[in-house]
Amino acid sequence: MDAARFPLSLPGAARARRNRAELLAQLDDYLVPRLCAPEAPLLAVVGGSTGAGKSTLVNSLVGRRVTEAGVLRPTTRTPVLVCHPDDHHWFAGPRVLPRLRRVWVPAQDGAAGAYDPEAADDEAAALLEPDDDEPLALRIETDRALPRGLALLDAPDIDSLVARNRDLAAALICAADIWVLVTTATRYADAVPWHLLRTAKEYDVTLVTVLDRVPHQVAVEVSRQYDALLEHAGLGDVPRFTIPELPESADGNGLLPATAVAGLRAWLAQRAEDPAARTVATARTARGVLSSLGSRLPGLAGAAAVQHAAAVRTLQRVEDAYGRSVERVRREVAAGEALAGDALTHWRGYPHDSTPDELLTALTGSVVALLSCAADAADEEIATASAGDPAAVAALAPRDPDGMRARVGVAVRRWRRCLEEIAEEEVRAAERDRGGESERTAALLAAELLGGRRAGAAGEKLAGAYGAQRALRLRDRGGQLLDDCLERVLEAERDRRATPLEALEMTPDHQVELIAALSLLQKER
Repeated sequence: MDAARFPLSLPGAARARRNRAELLAQLDDYLVPRLCAPEAPLLAVVGGSTGAGKSTLVNSLVGRRVTEAGVLRPTTRTPVLVCHPDDHHWFAGPRVLPRLRRVWVPAQDGAAGAYDPEAADDEAAALLEPDDDEPLALRIETDRALPRGLALLDAPDIDSLVARNRDLAAALICAADIWVLVTTATRYADAVPWHLLRTAKEYDVTLVTVLDRVPHQVAVEVSRQYDALLEHAGLGDVPRFTIPELPESADGNGLLPATAVAGLRAWLAQRAEDPAARTVATARTARGVLSSLGSRLPGLAGAAAVQHAAAVRTLQRVEDAYGRSVERVRREVAAGEALAGDALTHWRGYPHDSTPDELLTALTGSVVALLSCAADAADEEIATASAGDPAAVAALAPRDPDGMRARVGVAVRRWRRCLEEIAEEEVRAAERDRGGESERTAALLAAELLGGRRAGAAGEKLAGAYGAQRALRLRDRGGQLLDDCLERVLEAERDRRATPLEALEMTPDHQVELIAALSLLQKER
């Protein structure tokens, strides 16, 4: 699953990428650590939307300020985990949330007073607004007010304006044994808390909801409507706690009275301290994650198959288009189409009005034009055939007409130099090394290879000068050089277009491995 990639911007690819990242995070951050250490403390992540009062709730459950709260948004930028001092070793290492580096804050007495970010959090202060390039961090606090076996984690806002905070909040929630979802009397029907509730139901996790900041005068009506929504969503059995609107929660700087959070605190402590309740909480969440794989893995496998199919189609179109262009250029050369325009003029004027160099230069230019047109035609064919796969085409190297013509020119001039070299070898072998004989031989050979029937006289002149056998050998060697040049040029352009898509290495192995993982899971279950 870790190798599965969805690089093409196909429909559903963004969702597949999110699902893959979420699934890997849940496996790495929660399921594997929990299965390996079932005796580890329960991790209760307090999550919710902006301004729901999560930090105030965590501070009130602990009995002192351990995390920053206030009216400025977002306030929770570096997540804070609070646990009993005897449990700190479970979270100081990378067992849970291994991608977050730890920022350790020593234990403080409950009478130490309010949390001071300039004193108690000197090391973490620079992390409150991290740069995108900096690793994410987890600040750890300990307090004896929390029961052993329970840790609270104050997550960033799930709807934070900062994308990095949103992603981190989702990952933290997925790493929890218990989801504590906080909403308010004014926002309990919003999309964000209900997205989290539906996700919790889908995964069948251990869930508790907190309806915060409920005015006394509407408490009964709001509670009734919220209960009805939970019941309608199939979440009627989820524990729900209501916290009234109090002056202490107005700006987030105060602590709620102990009585306001006593019910939730007792519920969490009972889950941590009662072995039976603890087993139910961890087993339910782990079972929910495993069960969700049955629907999530096929979706990832399907998305991987779609990506692979689009890549294969596009690469085959590139291969076919350039393959047809090679054959088309060969036919055009065999038909003598290179001996046209300026090249034909120089051939007709040769040797009286045109020099061997001028004829060779004109013929070289004709070959460059033929190959450039062939590459353009291949690119146009790819674009037309792939109109239905714009994302796959976008993964190819972009068309580069000017660069292509320059590259073709270099390759054809290299072919000309090779042609001149074999002409020089034949001249030396025939002991005809008279002034300019190599240049004249190369020009006649190029004309014979590129001119078709219109340049029949070039072959006759070569046969007359070197004999039929030598002339035939010269023509065969030159023809092989030309054919290699035509094929090599267009193959290079084909490879240039296809290399970025091929580098994505989208093989069917990803789909097969996901299906195999699902089969193994179903067999084990």
